Amino acid sequence: MKARVAATAMAAAAALGVALLVAPHAGAATAQQWQLSAPGAGGPAVTVALDTAGRLSLSVRRGATQVLLPSALGIRTKAADLSTGLAFTGRADTHVTDTYTTLVGKRRQHSANANQTTLSFSKGAVKLDVVFRVSADGLGYRYVIRQTGTVSVTGEASEYAVPTSAGATLLPYFTGRNDYENVHVHTTVAAATPTEYGYPSLFHVGDTYLLVTEADLNGTYGGTRLTLDKTTRHFRVTLADPAEVDAGPLTTPWRTLVLGSLATVTESDLQTDLASPSKIADPSWIKPGRAAWSWWSSGGSAGSLTAQEQYTDFAAKMGWEYVLVDAGWDPSWMPTLVKYAKTKHIGVWVWTNQPTNPTLTEMNANFKLWRSWGVVGLKVDHIRSEQQVRMQWYDQILATSAKYQLMIDFHGSTIPRGLQRTWPQVLTMEGISGAEHVHNKPGKKPYPANYFTALPFTRNLAGSMDYTPVTFDAVRVDSDAAELAQAIVFESGLQNYADSIAAYNARPVAERLLKLVPNVWDDTRLLSGDPDTNVVLARRNGANWYIGAITAGSGRTVNASLSFLGSGSWLADVYADGAKGGLTVATQKVTNATTLSVKVPTNGGFSVVLCPAKAGATSCG
Repeated sequence: MKARVAATAMAAAAALGVALLVAPHAGAATAQQWQLSAPGAGGPAVTVALDTAGRLSLSVRRGATQVLLPSALGIRTKAADLSTGLAFTGRADTHVTDTYTTLVGKRRQHSANANQTTLSFSKGAVKLDVVFRVSADGLGYRYVIRQTGTVSVTGEASEYAVPTSAGATLLPYFTGRNDYENVHVHTTVAAATPTEYGYPSLFHVGDTYLLVTEADLNGTYGGTRLTLDKTTRHFRVTLADPAEVDAGPLTTPWRTLVLGSLATVTESDLQTDLASPSKIADPSWIKPGRAAWSWWSSGGSAGSLTAQEQYTDFAAKMGWEYVLVDAGWDPSWMPTLVKYAKTKHIGVWVWTNQPTNPTLTEMNANFKLWRSWGVVGLKVDHIRSEQQVRMQWYDQILATSAKYQLMIDFHGSTIPRGLQRTWPQVLTMEGISGAEHVHNKPGKKPYPANYFTALPFTRNLAGSMDYTPVTFDAVRVDSDAAELAQAIVFESGLQNYADSIAAYNARPVAERLLKLVPNVWDDTRLLSGDPDTNVVLARRNGANWYIGAITAGSGRTVNASLSFLGSGSWLADVYADGAKGGLTVATQKVTNATTLSVKVPTNGGFSVVLCPAKAGATSCG
């Protein structure tokens, strides 16, 4: 990782407040505003304003579109209400460039380029900095309270005043469980139910999409969510705790706004750009991969050594890297399974949970034991909180898992928020209503098809998501080809394939694709999409490209331009729904001038593997 920050001189006092918003009367505070922008042209136009009552607000335009109306800024502590009565004291500007590598995500190589502005204020003896970072694909802002001693935050004034006409794809926050295991609603700001919503929240304002979330969360703060105010229709940032307490000075997470075309929002790296750099100097022990997982199709199988050896054999047959053993495994035979798996070149992950590892004492004892057996990763479940004390627990388990070189899959958890840059051993996190809720069992209801078209534009943009995809035996409304396309459309650094061995064996075309599709990507492109109706994503690994398409609604012909390909001839293996059911695969020669046209049934989809054409080759695999 290389980083460079070039600082400019402190702006002159006369330039700090560039315009009067109102004409102040004698003795009144002066209203001021500041215009912020990204390096170069074409990024968002950001306005920060301070009114005569000392209240801060933020507004954002993209071209002619007012994406965010004036929205309150500020933070309240036990020492001072820093949402009003603020006096401006200074401005500092820096230009931030950064190149870094991640092990998972939309791509592995990243380059950030942003303008950073720090606006400083005071209220009595308390000092507040609001730090803004603006780039071509959006902006983030955070508060820094420059106070010695303990800082107790009692609330934020932060809000998002999105135009009420805007479309909205929102996730009702599962307050009773403090998690994200719910289904998105497709609505407008005007029509949305006044309640709590989890991140990320996606809005469609004119020709612009806006993704609201947060980044760089750790144990110095709790996770937040949004509350839609019934009267103002503004989305207020809501704390998980009555107070967030930390030693001063306190720096909050970034409040993050990604904006632009839907492709810009989908392909953006702003979340990881704003995250803290990696805390692991040598990540060579961290290996993303794909896993066979038996619990979904047979919950009791986790307690059977024989069953886990069968899934280990299946993982080896498929060319996958891991087997994940869920709740119910027995310590008496786990070392035996690990040794058996090693003979097949398969790594073993095991399930555990937060109550089993409540403190550093238990973490150290358990992790040391499991690592001595040769276990490579942990699925850590039942976390169920975003309170600050639980975020501090995350800090402990992240440091301890790094100490013992154990990879992590968090379940019953929060969402990544850029965490996978800071702690790259976190290959995936749940924070989603996944396939476990659509078991083929009595009482289960299928997800609506537009849940799958929403996920690539919402939850998956927060980081890797452990949906546990490609469950043909689920209660579902999508076609087989749409279900199969999840292997490409849904990004996860640990891709846990959830269906039974029998279900995959019964679909040799699906097995063929699942052997080929990696889960580590060098690039990601949105070819077309709409959160309500469809998504067509292209991802690259090495020389090969992989396209995944999922639709919601009536059958149609989906077109996919291949203009992103390099020059020369390519082979395209197209995996689609058969006219009479089942899956088909057919190969054709294409170039970057080709537009693929694929007929899909109701709630259908398709997948494509693209490889450079070589003499004698008739397919990509």
